Amino acid sequence: MVDPTSDLGADVDESDAPTCATCGDPIVQSATHRVVTWIEDGSVRHRHFCSDDCRDAYDG
Repeated sequence: MVDPTSDLGADVDESDAPTCATCGDPIVQSATHRVVTWIEDGSVRHRHFCSDDCRDAYDG
């Protein structure tokens, strides 16, 4: 599990990195990494995206 309070990309390798919900690429040390968070049925949900373009293109 990646520590959400760590510095961007600190101690994260591809096997532990989140993957983009659109293209599936692992997100490692990326300044364009975006996370969309929402509440659904009383639970917190989130999706990771490697860029604004992938976030905008997401069809889910």
